[in-house]
Amino acid sequence: MKFALLLAFLAVVPFSAHAQCTQKISDLPAAAELFGFHLGMTKEQVKTLVPQIHFGKTDDFGVSKTTINPGFDPKMDPAKFTDVRSISLELLDERLTSIWVGFEETYKIQDITEFAASVSKSFRLPGAWSAYRGRGHQMRCTDFQLIATIVARAPTLRIIDLSADETIAARRLTKEEQDAATEAAAENGENTSVVADKKTKTYYPSTCDAAKEISTDNRLVFRTAAEAEKAGFKSGKGC
Repeated sequence: MKFALLLAFLAVVPFSAHAQCTQKISDLPAAAELFGFHLGMTKEQVKTLVPQIHFGKTDDFGVSKTTINPGFDPKMDPAKFTDVRSISLELLDERLTSIWVGFEETYKIQDITEFAASVSKSFRLPGAWSAYRGRGHQMRCTDFQLIATIVARAPTLRIIDLSADETIAARRLTKEEQDAATEAAAENGENTSVVADKKTKTYYPSTCDAAKEISTDNRLVFRTAAEAEKAGFKSGKGC
């Protein structure tokens, strides 16, 4: 038993330059730990896999989230998700970018080091794990990250599309810069600034509620209505 634990430990602790993960999302096989989910799935594909699933409203950055609890939802077949407590999903622009599976205490592996070694085998990855927040393990590959931790005395696994994280961060920064520009204009008495919607080709005063609801991807700020008109936008209704 001690020898088996030692082997598992060596499998998750990178001790040489060879223990690096260079795999990409496109290289990943279908792993049992993800129960049919995989990064890049469309929202419709997710619904086909779990017809009962319901997603929350997509936010200004294109992100929507949901969590399913197979053991507590009577509409779901618990046999399809054996030993699973919860599965949390995150989509960006209606494609799956984060999968977080939390297992029950009845799951076959409870030791986090053994669990990480098992994940490496399932995903056909090297043992390029490093420490994560104390007892956890993480592995960063070319365009994704794996995180294995213990929650409620049972293992959890999260896989994240790193490019999606970068896209969300960029969109948040853009919005912060636009909001700052709008506030600065207001403080300087430039109250004529307008916010345009690239999708509807309309614009609104920056103080209008409709302007605040325009998503980051479709949002443009003009100093004046005249500039917006010149760029091909028309005044929107409601303000």
